Amino acid sequence: MKLLVVGAGEMGRWFASTVSRGLDEDPDVAFADAHESVAVAAADENGARVVAGESDEHFDAVCLAVPIPAVEAAADAWGARADRALVDVSGVMAPAVAAMASAAPTAERVSLHPLFAADSAPGNVAIVADAPGPVTDRLRAALAATGNELFETTAREHDEAMETVQARVHAAVLAFGLAAEDVPEPFQTPVSAAMFDLLDQVTGNDPRVYSDIQTAFEGADDVAAAARELADADPERFAELYEQAGRKAAGDGLAPDARGSGR
Repeated sequence: MKLLVVGAGEMGRWFASTVSRGLDEDPDVAFADAHESVAVAAADENGARVVAGESDEHFDAVCLAVPIPAVEAAADAWGARADRALVDVSGVMAPAVAAMASAAPTAERVSLHPLFAADSAPGNVAIVADAPGPVTDRLRAALAATGNELFETTAREHDEAMETVQARVHAAVLAFGLAAEDVPEPFQTPVSAAMFDLLDQVTGNDPRVYSDIQTAFEGADDVAAAARELADADPERFAELYEQAGRKAAGDGLAPDARGSGR
């Protein structure tokens, strides 16, 4: 299989490495990136090669591993290079599915979202199989063969879920970090220690990724509104809000084993 990965950052490298390990053959992998030095580093790391933007080379499969705001432009620029399959790991699905359908209407098309940072792999991978086929089936099998748990969803269901599991979660953790004061270690409680651990995990990555998520998905304003309501609540109203939150923890929200790790 000839595979082109457009975007040689963290998730592009993860996709190339994971697929290469999971396929029953050694694929011919190439990277393209807006920054040639990044593509060269990814190629060296993965035993791959670099493709320049002006090249007219075609591939069996093209994976768009670009930031959320760039997925539509990347589909337009590279979709025609996909002779058989076009996939993405951008993290937003409705725009990606639409962009790939426009750029490569006759190709197999699948949108993939690894729900973890690359250093937390393997993990859950959400899939929207817009136009599946044998090539995308092989890519999915390769991801599964390396320990990832793949599950199918719809673009709407995925993007609505990301409002909570990404936009709201990140906003809540970062808001805690902005509001927190330095506290000597002996004063830490299990809950506060866990929050500081989450803060360390979230702030240990590229801030652009989190900014893109806040732009793509609504949710931060809801966190701010909920915090204000808690701050203004009298004891009776506070108890109602506390019980409402508890009901979600008990089953109205995501079960713990359904949550991704990393991001």
